[in-house]
Amino acid sequence: MATTESRLDVRHLWPAGSEGRVVAARWFERYRYAIFVTDLVMIVAALLVAQHTRFGDADRRVVAGPFEIDYGFAALLVELIWVLALTATDSRSRRVIGAGLEEYRRVVTATFGTFGFIAVTSYLFQIQFSRFYFVVALPVGLLLLLSGRFGWRMVLTSLRNQGRAMAGAVIVGDQDEVEHTLKELRRHPEAGYKPVAVAIVGPENPAEAADPLLSTLPRLAMDEIPVLADDPRIAAVMIAGSVSRSRIRELAWNLESSAVELIMVSRLTDVAGPRTHMSPVDGLPMVHVDLPQYTGMNVVAKRAMDVVLGGAALLVLLPLFAAVAVAIKLDDRGPVMFTQERIGQNGKPFTIHKFRTMAVDAEARMADLIAEHGGQALLFKLEKDPRVTRVGAFLRKYSIDELPQFWDVLVGNMSVVGPRPQVAREVEQYEQHVHRRLLTKPGITGLWQVSGRSTLSVEDSVRLDLRYVENWSISGDIVLILKTIRAVLRPDGAY
Repeated sequence: MATTESRLDVRHLWPAGSEGRVVAARWFERYRYAIFVTDLVMIVAALLVAQHTRFGDADRRVVAGPFEIDYGFAALLVELIWVLALTATDSRSRRVIGAGLEEYRRVVTATFGTFGFIAVTSYLFQIQFSRFYFVVALPVGLLLLLSGRFGWRMVLTSLRNQGRAMAGAVIVGDQDEVEHTLKELRRHPEAGYKPVAVAIVGPENPAEAADPLLSTLPRLAMDEIPVLADDPRIAAVMIAGSVSRSRIRELAWNLESSAVELIMVSRLTDVAGPRTHMSPVDGLPMVHVDLPQYTGMNVVAKRAMDVVLGGAALLVLLPLFAAVAVAIKLDDRGPVMFTQERIGQNGKPFTIHKFRTMAVDAEARMADLIAEHGGQALLFKLEKDPRVTRVGAFLRKYSIDELPQFWDVLVGNMSVVGPRPQVAREVEQYEQHVHRRLLTKPGITGLWQVSGRSTLSVEDSVRLDLRYVENWSISGDIVLILKTIRAVLRPDGAY
């Protein structure tokens, strides 16, 4: 049997001459320090804006009982409390940076906690702070802090897309579960974990391995994992499944004195974190899963957001609409708008509105093109569609052709965020479970828009739409809208 060291030869995954965890740890310390400095600068900027807005260049003082202190010194105290709150909420933790909303949520919690603490303290000790000062400082400071975190997250995402700033991980589970986890880690480099070894529990079938990476990674036995806990190339052990509770407990005991993270990969496929709740029952830890809801106040709030965004977008975009209409007319003299019947919420048909990007006879040629390219009508698109006009190619690249759909949003047939709207021939090819995507209104943008767009496979497109339907939320919609803006500015996969 090969020795443990020879079997875990993963040095090629790390920079030459460097040790994985040392590199990751040093990088993370620099990154966390950069966030800390950025937080300080943003808070100082917010407090200076508040002071200048409230007092201009005048010298003002805070009255605290028999004492008076300068607002500049008071601002230092506010900054200290604010920074301590950001630290206390662990907003710079490795676990929350890079992906998800948790980092932003902790920044918001720390900010409101800071101002709540100052408000209570001012009341108890009769400190006469200017209310207007805080009315300015809170929103400006929160906006600047979130902007700073977003900027550093973009830097981190760029590094991780290049395979840098990653933590080495050992994936444990049966072959199917390990392959699924490897695929998802490759799909989401922003998670920050790079597989460096696997431990297959149960039978292996190399002939049926669907993931080529699986055959290239070193194989470990479960008993070897604790021995390698001090290997600098391993920062996490991920349990993907098929491991008994007793073995997980034993593994946790063996790893508890090391710096290695133990991560349980959830079997709750496509279930978002806010829908899960832990129930602490002795000896029987239970995870409660909230079932998706398509009625109630969240639906009302979503509709209100659609009306506001749809109406505002139509007003702002009117000059652009006029310019696009002229360009389309000059291109081939055909109609400016393209209308088509699509299937909406609960299977109800509606008419969608788009700028025309194809030749006038495009729909008449559709059946022949589908037959020519394999007969797959579901999500049918061609990378180089011969029906697309010159102006249409530009409009599609930057998703300008979709903008008239804000009218469909305003009248209630669509939502700003939702599954992609499809025609009847595509719906007819749905498998039974895919009909769940009709439980919500179709959207102008969605998970598919920010995850590859036309480069996605049919299976991945359907999976993303169903994930949205199962887990949609107002905060999630806002994040998707922001990501869509970025995707449109970098239009990869649009055709």
